[in-house]
Amino acid sequence: MNNQLVQVAIAILYQNNKYLMQLRDNIPTIAIPGCWGLFGGHIEPGETPEVTVKREIIEEIAYDLPAFTEFGCYTDEKAIRYVFQAPLLVDLSQLVLNEGWDMGLLTPEDIRRGDCYSAIAGEVRPLGMIHQKIMLDFINKQSLAPDARAELEIGI
Repeated sequence: MNNQLVQVAIAILYQNNKYLMQLRDNIPTIAIPGCWGLFGGHIEPGETPEVTVKREIIEEIAYDLPAFTEFGCYTDEKAIRYVFQAPLLVDLSQLVLNEGWDMGLLTPEDIRRGDCYSAIAGEVRPLGMIHQKIMLDFINKQSLAPDARAELEIGI
């Protein structure tokens, strides 16, 4: 039995004080099915987290990440999550959802509440718990840094 933790790289993509999230497919055999989460995926052998996050974002939404920085690393009993942050510099209509059920720009209020409506699902769906925690940490950190907040609001 392999006890090694899964390693993933995920991205917080922000635009005008909103955050792009993926509504994961509602398939019981995948992680956090039917929940909102961050875009990203598994680190392949020989890849760095930075290479992975760029590859995964292109694969999942056809978006070539601009300059991005590391936000943090979150480890629990299931995975090691390398989290990066980057601005979303295009309109949502320019993205192509290749993986997942839906995507949307969630507000800080959606994230604090822990759920968001999906027109495609036709209902309110929850955020995955670890993804909500990561996003709350990010939002709280931004509220403490006025310069970073200005960047979020103007999308740079």
